[in-house]
Order: sequence, then C-alpha cells, then structure tokens
Amino acid sequence: MSVIELTEENFDETVENGTSLVDFWAAWCGPCKMQSPIVDAFAEKHPEVKVCKVNVDEQPALAMRFEIMSIPTLMVFRGGQSVNKTVGLSDMAEIEEMCR
Repeated sequence: MSVIELTEENFDETVENGTSLVDFWAAWCGPCKMQSPIVDAFAEKHPEVKVCKVNVDEQPALAMRFEIMSIPTLMVFRGGQSVNKTVGLSDMAEIEEMCR
C-alpha cells in the first residue's frame, strides 16, 4: 500500500476508520530521513494499516493540534483516536508493536 500524504483537509477522514500510522516529519530532519524508508517498508509489509505522513513545515496546524514538539514522531490512530505515540527513530519491530 502506498503512503498517504496528509493535510488539514484530509486528515480526519483518512484516519477515522481502521488503524492508521502517521509519521510527522520534515525535509531538513536527519533522523526523519532515516525513519522514512522504515515507514515505507512497514507500509509494504502491512497493507492492513493506513500509513500516512505529515510534513510539519507544510502542515503546522496539524503539528500544533497533536502537540508535535520533536520529530520524527509516529502516532497510531484507531477509529480517529490517537492510541499510541513515539518520538525519535523507531525500527520495524517497534512500529509493529505500536500498531498491534
């Protein structure tokens, strides 16, 4: 499954059903560049999870809404509600555990 780019306009409708993994990132962030291929590989391995990314520079209102203070931040949503969150670089096993 391909990764979905989230904006203020499509965020709520995208994460309202099922399980979604959201990666908050920025282009200038070194750890985010390391996190991105892991998130992409997770998306390929787990098509049952909607995998999404939010560029915090382009979507500052979403970053403020979810109180993103450091990136990369990964959040898991179920039925539109945040159920898990981690800050910093995560490996595949950590992401899989978050999404269980």
